[in-house]
Amino acid sequence: MSGPTWKLTGFGDEIDDDPDLQCVVMQALGASHIDLRSAWGTNVLSFDDEQIVHLRECLNQRGIRVSAIASPIGKIDIDQPVAASLASLERAIALARIFETPYIRIFSFYRSPHRSAEEIRDAVLERMAALVRRVEREGMTLVHENEKEIYGDTPERVRDLIESIGSERLRVVWDPANFVQVGVRPFSEGFATLAPFIDYVHVKDALLATGAVTPAGEGDGEWTKTVAALVQANYTGFVSLEPHLSTVGNAGGIPSAATFGIAARAFRRLAEQAGVTLQ
Repeated sequence: MSGPTWKLTGFGDEIDDDPDLQCVVMQALGASHIDLRSAWGTNVLSFDDEQIVHLRECLNQRGIRVSAIASPIGKIDIDQPVAASLASLERAIALARIFETPYIRIFSFYRSPHRSAEEIRDAVLERMAALVRRVEREGMTLVHENEKEIYGDTPERVRDLIESIGSERLRVVWDPANFVQVGVRPFSEGFATLAPFIDYVHVKDALLATGAVTPAGEGDGEWTKTVAALVQANYTGFVSLEPHLSTVGNAGGIPSAATFGIAARAFRRLAEQAGVTLQ
């Protein structure tokens, strides 16, 4: 009996700023899709018409589709007005239409150091609800990434977001490395909590002791157990390579096709051991 097939995608801007090279490498790695976060050093939400045309031509030539608009929406302080996030969402929706993807990645807002997560909960839910209601009218889906130091950076608070909003148009990005970086053992302490809501998986790992990012399976992200559980749960969504092996901080850094390939091969080994086909 053959195993499951997962759709392989990845953050091409960690390969190179040049989208043509992004597409070439993703195709060589056997990926069918790409996460659209940036190209030419420009964030996806700031692409002009000429860049969009170039990207569409590049993707079509390689037979690669866009898996998600990997926007930075919600990666701002909670005290910023909701209108700013809604304006960014309008741009993301327009791009999702152009690149024919139903997914837009979002975050759940930063807070200043003197404020607790509980203090900003109501404001977060108000903003998230506004974003979700907007995409509901488009039939699109927001996928929430558990970034360090936003409201939804622990499994319990991510589940709180999903259940409090109560919409099928808000789903979970499972990012084990990000959980490790806030002191959580992802599978042991969070997978069962969030498994019913996972639509997207980010592939990277990290060390509990230092927070340093590693290829999948080489850190404390419990990747072997996670892959097995996803197989058991009949997961059929995207698995997205986001290595962060050559990047500095959260805003980018130095892209590298070589380190991207290392991360891709590490994950492919884990997938093959579990009987998963990546395409």
